[in-house]
Amino acid sequence: MVIKIKYFSDEIEKLCYIDGKSDWIDLRCAKEMELKKGDFALVPLGVAMQLPKGYEAHVVPRSSTFKNFGVIQTNHMGVIDYSYNGDNDQWYMPVYAVRDTQIHVNDRICQFRIVENQPAIEFDEVEHLGDTDRGGFGSTGKN
Repeated sequence: MVIKIKYFSDEIEKLCYIDGKSDWIDLRCAKEMELKKGDFALVPLGVAMQLPKGYEAHVVPRSSTFKNFGVIQTNHMGVIDYSYNGDNDQWYMPVYAVRDTQIHVNDRICQFRIVENQPAIEFDEVEHLGDTDRGGFGSTGKN
């Protein structure tokens, strides 16, 4: 699959997909940012992409984002659909700072992957789902 990409900054490293290592691709901060505890900010990621119809990008923090920068992605996962593909549709990561912090140009702040949209589904209401009953509270079974 080939994805058209536009960069908004010459200062960030170009995106690269490392086959066999992970199917998540790191995104980088495209400008110097200084946040105070309690600040909300949109971190510019320096890219726009033209995703194929029927695909979307899922943007999430890296495992080290909170430890390194003290920020939480406010929507916990960003979904960028294929219609968000214009020349000015730069990707951003909305964050909330839990401590004073700095995010520098080219810092790896989040990651994304491209996935197919969920297929059209229909719900069939039934009285019983089957034999397996794990207690109704996720994978732990009992609450």
